[in-house]
Amino acid sequence: MATAQIYADLKRDHDKQRDMLKQLAELKGASSERQKLFEAFRLEVQSHAAAEEESLYATMLGDPELRDDARHSVSEHKEVDDLLGELMDLDFASDEWESKFYHMRHRYEHHIDEEEEDMFPAAEKELDDATEQKLGQIYEDRKPKELEEAKANPPGGDERE
Repeated sequence: MATAQIYADLKRDHDKQRDMLKQLAELKGASSERQKLFEAFRLEVQSHAAAEEESLYATMLGDPELRDDARHSVSEHKEVDDLLGELMDLDFASDEWESKFYHMRHRYEHHIDEEEEDMFPAAEKELDDATEQKLGQIYEDRKPKELEEAKANPPGGDERE
């Protein structure tokens, strides 16, 4: 069976984000290149997470078999968003930034690995083809809109607990 578009889109984004994290880890100091790449990464992650929540996770929350996975993932999105906000407030050349970046990278890579290895297969098993097709379209429609939202609303502005 071919992978539904929703999971292919999410995996493509994850691969892009992994690459950006690797590049960020290789950049040292408060260079303008590091700051520019970090801003691109945070916009990518914020728009991805919001569109993912509005498509796949909104549907998963409505399914008792998938609800706990969706709640777990949404809480991890919030955790990473908070870490991104903390990183934005630090000196990009500081040891504290390096340490917090390492922690955020570890948490985010764990999160996307867990999605790909556990949550997407569980959703694929539970959701029918028509639902997955609809979710793919919702995701593709929402992500550019969420990118504009992310530009206007840096992390840390979301006061959810």
